[in-house]
Amino acid sequence: MPRVVGIDPGTHSFDVCGLADGEAFLERSLPSSLVTAHPETLVEVLLDAGPLNLIAGPSGYGLPCLPIDSVGDRELRLMLLPSGSQESPLKGLSRLVTSLREARLPVVFLPGAIHLPTVPARRKLNRVDIGTADKVCSAAYAIDDESRRLKVPWGETAFVLVELGYAFTAVLSVAAGRIVSGQGGSSGPMGYLAAGALDGEAACLLGRVAKDTLFSGGAAFVAGAPEAAPAELLARDDDVALMARAALVEGVARAVAAELAVAPAPREILLSGRLVRLDGFRDALAAALSRFAPVQRLHSGAVKEAARGAALIADGLAGGSYRGLVEAMRLREARGTAVDHLYMAGANEAKEWAANGH
Repeated sequence: MPRVVGIDPGTHSFDVCGLADGEAFLERSLPSSLVTAHPETLVEVLLDAGPLNLIAGPSGYGLPCLPIDSVGDRELRLMLLPSGSQESPLKGLSRLVTSLREARLPVVFLPGAIHLPTVPARRKLNRVDIGTADKVCSAAYAIDDESRRLKVPWGETAFVLVELGYAFTAVLSVAAGRIVSGQGGSSGPMGYLAAGALDGEAACLLGRVAKDTLFSGGAAFVAGAPEAAPAELLARDDDVALMARAALVEGVARAVAAELAVAPAPREILLSGRLVRLDGFRDALAAALSRFAPVQRLHSGAVKEAARGAALIADGLAGGSYRGLVEAMRLREARGTAVDHLYMAGANEAKEWAANGH
């Protein structure tokens, strides 16, 4: 059986999960600031884990199951979509990829939802983020979780997944064991730090929409406390804090309702991510979403759901016991780039930049 590792590159932490024979042998969480500033920290964790058959690496917006030796400048741009020379919360990931390559680690980068053939092209139009690669990994974990709990095959699972991370909130629909629709963190509902989908007129008024803009405008910013931990926002009972929390919950409910228009028969709504570990957020979400379907929180132990899901995918790609999960999700059939479906003014220039860097 393969010995594999999955990595979740979160805004707040990088979580690492190692599986051998389907059992966890490694569960680590490292501050994202540490990893981006000192990528060798994560590389050392991976090297200390011993011989590995495959590592599902930090894939950003996603690549179609591409090994690290095939990743050059073009692929890095497509995976990270940097904002020119400007500093952003994604800085340092390119250095991490370089460090992983230099260590000759067996890394593969995973697709985002937009690369998957199971999402119809009409749901990708003028979208880049309908669920980044880590959200696909969370969906893989959720598929396996529902399969185990309800004793149904992977290919018969059906749910809406709501992931509330430290920055972004994403919503994905799964039917027949595959992702069929999604609203990514930067195109979906409000998150704790991020505003979610931007009003086009607001974007024009801002004049400069870059990565730091995408990581702002969420509930913490509305409450006037962008540096506050989620528990601190929950502890406040002033009108502004109450409005911010209500907006986050209502936005999720509206996003789930929209998903039901294209995936109308979920067995349940599954909650994952850092925020649902807190009773105040989880209970409010469950109350708002229970009108649609039974609500269930995912439990992934010491690491986040995306890290464990990434490890499941790595196991499947390496021919392990989860290869049927990879087949059900049709991950090997991922194709294209995150910018293929843009038709707006300026789209050709964006596609040229993604392909050639100019």
